Amino acid sequence: MKRKIVITTLMFILFTMKIIPAAPLNANAVSAIAIDGKTKMVLYEKNPHMLVPMASTTKIVTALVALNYSDLEEKFKVSKNAASIKGSKVGYRVSEEITVRELTYGLMMRSGNDAAITLAEGISGSVENFAKLMNEYGKEIGLLNTSFETPHGLDRDNHFSTSYDLALATIKAKEIPEFNKIASAKDVKKEEMGFTRDYHNINKILWRSEDADGVKTGYTGKAGKCLVSSFKQGDRETIIVTLNSNNRFDETMKIYKHINEEYEYKKFFTKGEVVKDIKVGNKVYNLGFDKDIILPIKKGSDIEVKISVNNIPVKKFDINLPLGKVDFIQGDICLYSETLKVIDLP
Repeated sequence: MKRKIVITTLMFILFTMKIIPAAPLNANAVSAIAIDGKTKMVLYEKNPHMLVPMASTTKIVTALVALNYSDLEEKFKVSKNAASIKGSKVGYRVSEEITVRELTYGLMMRSGNDAAITLAEGISGSVENFAKLMNEYGKEIGLLNTSFETPHGLDRDNHFSTSYDLALATIKAKEIPEFNKIASAKDVKKEEMGFTRDYHNINKILWRSEDADGVKTGYTGKAGKCLVSSFKQGDRETIIVTLNSNNRFDETMKIYKHINEEYEYKKFFTKGEVVKDIKVGNKVYNLGFDKDIILPIKKGSDIEVKISVNNIPVKKFDINLPLGKVDFIQGDICLYSETLKVIDLP
């Protein structure tokens, strides 16, 4: 990989594109995407913004909301509405009292629709109110093409998402250690967790790859077979979504193999490294990053690194303002941008 650095001084425009052109791979899915978990750079895509039903992959956001809006040890009572729901269930009985922690295990590992409704009613009082909360929270985390009507994902006219949005939701969910623990668990014994019953994860991807550590399956008549997966190799994490894919596990593994063959991770800058210095009045400020800049790059790519700094009048200078950025460019496409920060004070 060739690295060419261009330094310019110009008025700063905060603009980030995290798109890599789709590789010549045609996944057998109506919609599919692969995203790097740290940079959110798109590594593969097929109709990533198509609005489609997403079945039980909905429960990723249900779990996210539950983990953010409730106490894990709080107990919710199972209603008749929850116990009688159709589709996949844990088998909770009416009036059972189950902790939020256990309900979330049942939600993610067994894809329990009864767990989803119990969480919704316990947190928001009703499924309808919880769906409103899901939509509000979804917008907060950037799910701009998603609409929730239920916490479980059974087919509804106004219940849809995109593979891109589901990947973003998964990246957000995986910031929570408890979510990672639940989504990656294969089997849980009730005695070890203080639960009311044992749980076995129905997500076969966990057995297909030693790198797999979640996340959620889904199926309905309209949505078809869906799968959101995460793969971890050291500090590298990849999120893969396949929606309406008859061979979802095979297609996911095909995409994952393709990415590993096509991409390599390159470190461009080290945390604390001086990328550029700027003089403001009589003072010189060193600019850089508070983290290593490591990006997934197509093997053999020629990447241009363009460093831009702002023209800020001395009287208006503030180290908390955007002072510059670094663009990583391939051809005429900006693959990634990162804001420059003051890394030490003069």
